Amino acid sequence: MEREAEYYEVAGGGNVVCRLCPHGCRLADGERGRCRGRVNRGGRLIAEGYGRVCALQIDPVEKKPLLHFHPGGSCLSLAVAGCNLSCLNCQNWNISQASPAGVPYRQLSAGDVVRLAEANGCGMVAYTYTEPLTWYEFTRDCAVACRERGLKNILVTAGYVNPRPLADLLPYIDAANVDLKSFSDDIYRSVSGVRLAPVLNTLMSMLSAGVWLEITNLVIPGINDDIGMISRMCRWLVDNGFADCPLHFSRFFPQYKMQGSMSVLASTPMGVKDGAARFEPTPVSVLTEARRAACAAGMHYVYIGNVALPGSSDTFCHHCGARVISRSGYAVDACGFSGECPECGARIAGVW
Repeated sequence: MEREAEYYEVAGGGNVVCRLCPHGCRLADGERGRCRGRVNRGGRLIAEGYGRVCALQIDPVEKKPLLHFHPGGSCLSLAVAGCNLSCLNCQNWNISQASPAGVPYRQLSAGDVVRLAEANGCGMVAYTYTEPLTWYEFTRDCAVACRERGLKNILVTAGYVNPRPLADLLPYIDAANVDLKSFSDDIYRSVSGVRLAPVLNTLMSMLSAGVWLEITNLVIPGINDDIGMISRMCRWLVDNGFADCPLHFSRFFPQYKMQGSMSVLASTPMGVKDGAARFEPTPVSVLTEARRAACAAGMHYVYIGNVALPGSSDTFCHHCGARVISRSGYAVDACGFSGECPECGARIAGVW
């Protein structure tokens, strides 16, 4: 199914300029954008990935991760190949760093997605695994169809998108987890090939639109694990109204191009010298210190992911400290929790 993309301009000589994300790719006939999923064919920008689903499975909502959004619920998770970031540590690089035609896929319509979700008892659909904002048209059409059937829409994203397409999509999104990779523009450019400011703008837009928002920060040793920078990030979040948004510090494990020595980063502006160290999993002590810094800055709900650490994924009342939800892996014990602390009666932020 060939689908013309939205958010582009026709330029001279058969070129087109994509306006979906801040890259603003200018493409000659036959060229692909940096996301790999949008291609100029005869002066028309084609959303090549429309409906070409390369990953499809049922997940607990906690896997997204979303811990304050219908705990214990199931979502139909789907992906189309492509991403407008080029993260050196990508865990799904085999589909995110590929074109939609370059990986096996199953052709689905938005109606098919709704039917699959309902047939499998899923009250939610998650657009995830790659970057759903690069297969924007399919994400949007699925979200519209799901909303019409009363299904919840979840966006798992790096948030690198222009304001207009984001504003057009957000009315159909119920919850999002945004990967805030660091609070340094230099690190963003070096590790992911994009800039920080558009991601912060996306966070602000989601908050203003009333989307339930949770934030993930993957802590990579020697890259973005400086506690001073983490504290500045958390203070920015608190100062801009995100104190009630759950913050997930996720443990890094060597992936993709961040395996072996740091020589892969030798030419970047991060000050890393060739062969200076090897990538290792994030020490648990660094994650717990990041959590302490976030709480000290005023974040109300801070979690540690990708590690078996007792209590690290439990939800506590930020008023009195009472444990209100217990978790072990993806198993949830909410004990009849309905949004209020059973000890002090305070409202716990979330969609319960």
